[in-house]
Amino acid sequence: MAVLDIITIGHETLKKHADDVTNITDEIIELARSMTETMHAAPGIGLAAPQVNKSVRLIVVDLSVGESKKDLIVLVNPEIVESEGEDTALEGCLSVPDVQEKITRPFKAAVRGTDLDGKERFFEADDLLARVFCHEIDHLEGKLFVDHLSHLKKSLIRKKLKKQHPL
Repeated sequence: MAVLDIITIGHETLKKHADDVTNITDEIIELARSMTETMHAAPGIGLAAPQVNKSVRLIVVDLSVGESKKDLIVLVNPEIVESEGEDTALEGCLSVPDVQEKITRPFKAAVRGTDLDGKERFFEADDLLARVFCHEIDHLEGKLFVDHLSHLKKSLIRKKLKKQHPL
């Protein structure tokens, strides 16, 4: 296991639709472990493989930020099968440093995926867990949370980030 580099807004991998995982190999298992370590070190409550420059459909979620091993969720090829309601809350992202914005997401989300043992998993999530699932699955589609904002708001964020992190 290793703490991986988290890529940031503007990197091409964050804009791509991630590839399906066809086999749960040792490489995928090791990637999931390293992603978990990276997420906890950041600290964060969710991380998608594209954020560590791996364009595969793999996410890790842990609302306890490493405090409880039973709270860790690792999903391969996750998908939202149903959602309902709306909730608007501040959201941030490890790939968009120092930015938080109010984003509207479903309040409830039913999510299906496969665990690292190849077993299908199903979650009926609400509130923060639903938000994190939606956020991480967006990464697999090549979307960042700022893509849910108006063009003007995105433009202001880009200017702010260029000032903070000049090339």
